[in-house]
Amino acid sequence: MRRTPSRRVFAATLLVASVLAPLTAIPATAVNASAAVARHDRGDEHPPQLDHKLTVRLDKAIEKVRRQADIPGVVVGLWMPGKGSYVRATGVADTATGEPMTTDKFFRIGSETKTFTVTALLKLVDDGRIGLDRPISAYVDGVPDGDRITLRQLAEMRSGLFPYSADPDFVHDLLSDPSRTFTPQEVLAYGFKHPNTFEPGTAFQYSNSNLVLLGLVIEKVTGHRLADVIERRVLRPAHLRHTLFPSGPEFPEPHPRGYTNQTLSGEVADSTDWNPSWAWAAGAMISNLHDLRRWAKVVATGELLSPETQAERLKTLPTGFPGLSYGLGIFKSGGWIGHNGSIPGYETVTVYLPSKKATLVVMINTDITDAGQEPSSLLARAITEIVTPDNVYDRPAPTRHNARPAGR
Repeated sequence: MRRTPSRRVFAATLLVASVLAPLTAIPATAVNASAAVARHDRGDEHPPQLDHKLTVRLDKAIEKVRRQADIPGVVVGLWMPGKGSYVRATGVADTATGEPMTTDKFFRIGSETKTFTVTALLKLVDDGRIGLDRPISAYVDGVPDGDRITLRQLAEMRSGLFPYSADPDFVHDLLSDPSRTFTPQEVLAYGFKHPNTFEPGTAFQYSNSNLVLLGLVIEKVTGHRLADVIERRVLRPAHLRHTLFPSGPEFPEPHPRGYTNQTLSGEVADSTDWNPSWAWAAGAMISNLHDLRRWAKVVATGELLSPETQAERLKTLPTGFPGLSYGLGIFKSGGWIGHNGSIPGYETVTVYLPSKKATLVVMINTDITDAGQEPSSLLARAITEIVTPDNVYDRPAPTRHNARPAGR
């Protein structure tokens, strides 16, 4: 893979589009969905595939992006009730051995973790144990301007708190020892030494500091570890048996190797076993295609929440980026609802299109960008341009070509 110096801030990305350079040709391997992945939505184990012409177009488009964007391996799942399904793996899970990518792999899901954390928070809202418009100072001490920043503003990325993952000292400390364990308090301290960037509620800025604080709120109110609350209140009710919140670098098998250039030297490194503790409530979780397919619909339709609370979640506000609006730990892009994620070595997209009851999941084993574009966004865009041309994910703005927020 090409080596490109990178000083991007760490976190799980919010719709940062990207184009990467060509990779040495790797034969594509089409892998059909396993029975476990395929049995949702229909009641049988083998839902029909999309028609042949559409399947061929998708195969070609995905392979074109994979090669042009230098992506080692790709897993894609697309389910469109009434039209069929498309589940494929292409490329490799390990560039050293050439092991083919397959659809049964676990992936680090980066910022998709935010959808789980905010769901746990909103369940406490439904329980009457917290209020979205209460200040963070009621739960966590020491937050700059914390008496004027609400939980709602944290969840919708409108707090004005400086993102700790954009602090140069944090980036240096993490890259100097990617195996290091960080506590939530330690990462927040990197951000809190900076002035707030705007008045609460007046603008949008993607910040992992917001979600780490919400994780602390959940722990304070429940008296339990965030990972345990998410397991008990979110994963079990949603029947997600292959999703976990790791306490360190643990990574269940099978999983692909992950590749990043977010290193001190800018050289490409294998980041598979890096410790994601620094991302915690904002981006540390792990899942697979089977569970993300299920989760896309659960989170977009509010299956675990009251209708009133889900309505609050889906009150998305402009972000300043064309076609993209953000709600409570969730976004809308071209009509698709969900979230994406990026963490060194891995990127994912998990979205649901209510108008067609369609689900799209994309998982790749690199986060290396070029010209500011995320490879996972390129794939999701190419797929939706074909299957839902009226609802294109991450459609580039004609007057600001490929401009997307850089606050990872």
